[in-house]
Amino acid sequence: MNILIVDDDRLVCVSLKTILEADPEISVTGTGNNGQQAIELYRRHKPDILLMDIRMDTMTGLDAGEILLKEYPAARILYLTTFSDDAYIVRALKIGAKGYLLKQNFESIIPALKAVYTGQRVFGDEIITKLPALIHGGGSPGFSNYDLTEKETELLVHISEGLSNREISEAMFLSEGTVRNYISILLEKLNLRDRTQLAVFYYKNR
Repeated sequence: MNILIVDDDRLVCVSLKTILEADPEISVTGTGNNGQQAIELYRRHKPDILLMDIRMDTMTGLDAGEILLKEYPAARILYLTTFSDDAYIVRALKIGAKGYLLKQNFESIIPALKAVYTGQRVFGDEIITKLPALIHGGGSPGFSNYDLTEKETELLVHISEGLSNREISEAMFLSEGTVRNYISILLEKLNLRDRTQLAVFYYKNR
């Protein structure tokens, strides 16, 4: 598993490289110190995962991530930061990041990287507990403007609760194939990319 590390603190980069390469399954292909370098290094190395900070000089990690995910939709980006601002979390989810961790939880970094590598999304406990608070953001337009059917709205609720397709199929008495079809229709109708963005949409518009 090849990892690219980008953080504006060079000592953090060195420390992370040391921690990660203690695991025989992990190799650090490069390190950078701002979002522009993240883009350049990603294009050069095509790492399995980009482990990146958010607040950095020249270009933020969120701006870099948005550019990279438009260019490489399958890119796996895991944010590692000291900041748990709601706006950062929501934007990271919206652009399609695979995870969001706080730096103080160093022991969770390697398990998180391995989870992301296998296709999972990973969010620290502190981040997960903040998501419901986003429901109460001001100016939410609700679902009425999006022409969602009752079943589509029910599906959206189940997705926001983190249910798998199998669990949703059992809850809604539908086949898994039908659930997948509903999800595809929802994504197209709402112009969203994946399940995580659907969950964020639900929290922001509930």
